[in-house]
Amino acid sequence: MPNKLTKSVVDHAHPADRDYFLWDSDLKGFGIKISKGGRKTYVCKYRVGAGRSAPTRRYTIGAHGSPWTVDQARAEARRILGRAANGEDPAQEKQDEKKQITVTQLCDLYLEHGTGTKKPSTVATDRGRIKRHIKPLLGKKKVRDVTRADIKRFLQDVSNGKTSADVKTGLRGRAIVRGGKGAATRTVGLLGGIFSYAIDCGLIETNPVHGVKRFPDRKGERYLNQNELVRLGQALQLGLVTGINPQAIAILKLLMFTGMRKREIETLRWSEVDSDRGYLRLEDSKTGQKSVPLSAPARQVISEIPALEGSTFVFPAFRGNGFYEGTPKVWKKIRKMAGIEDVRLHDLRHSFASVAVSGGASLPLIGSLLGHKDVATTHRYAHLYDDPVRAASEAVGAQLDAFMAVAAVRK
Repeated sequence: MPNKLTKSVVDHAHPADRDYFLWDSDLKGFGIKISKGGRKTYVCKYRVGAGRSAPTRRYTIGAHGSPWTVDQARAEARRILGRAANGEDPAQEKQDEKKQITVTQLCDLYLEHGTGTKKPSTVATDRGRIKRHIKPLLGKKKVRDVTRADIKRFLQDVSNGKTSADVKTGLRGRAIVRGGKGAATRTVGLLGGIFSYAIDCGLIETNPVHGVKRFPDRKGERYLNQNELVRLGQALQLGLVTGINPQAIAILKLLMFTGMRKREIETLRWSEVDSDRGYLRLEDSKTGQKSVPLSAPARQVISEIPALEGSTFVFPAFRGNGFYEGTPKVWKKIRKMAGIEDVRLHDLRHSFASVAVSGGASLPLIGSLLGHKDVATTHRYAHLYDDPVRAASEAVGAQLDAFMAVAAVRK
């Protein structure tokens, strides 16, 4: 039954297993939509024309909170309903206006409403690519006017470094944007998702990114060989002796021994360490909850880490209640000591996978170790099977050659 919408009524409206509406008893047609995700949006509905057979329109006013309070939304609804009573169609006008939005406006809508299933770290990466590449090159174009030729030109421009920049961010920070083929390919991939969102919103009918051939994305194809792994181990030991932060050393070792992502190790909590069974039970990760088995070297590393009283993190920050985030800085020192300055932190994860492949582990098993949900993600390591296959071929060939040699002697 309708009630007058007040701040108290709206604040106490809790999400259900499906979207629902609360309608105001004082102003017919004014209400608020409560989504199952908890979002609260003011709306108003009206008929276009006279009579019950006239089509109904629903106009979205805005989300509850800043800037829309109940009273402000009610005043806006009264204005919209007044226009509708005079024969106008504000909802259709708004829809037509939306179809004229620029790529910049579309990106802002996407970041606000189209990233609900993405991790905060992924959204932060998207935001950076939008700010540094998409908006400077395509931001002023109308969404409906973007063509496949524009996307091809965008791909080449980012690849050629047209958006490269060295920008000061804050007191000490810097954002160095270089562009390149990898950045171009990944940003065009993001553009494909943004234009798919535009299709879902009814802004366009076709995706201009479809059919655009991108550069092969060769990110993450750097693997440490046996000699480099030995040098890295020596550098880590030398780092401890020379006074490099032991927390960072421990994090680097766990990255090597588990194949986990940097953020998963840095944010690790003691409550997630199952020492009895030799597992890490992550409450959250890029792919959700997961369990990571610990090898003997990994268990040894964790057993040597002292727990700091008052902190839930395995690797607490020096100040405050957060976690340690200085690993990248230490990694630069360690990789220089090891003579592997082209290796990224994430390459330790790929090197873990390459060693697993060389040991004969199957792709599904490797995917399970790395926490992949998509088989296609693990498939990037398929080409590494060439090494164990070659080794097997050599072993079989050597054995057959030995048999033949024995046969020749017997003759």
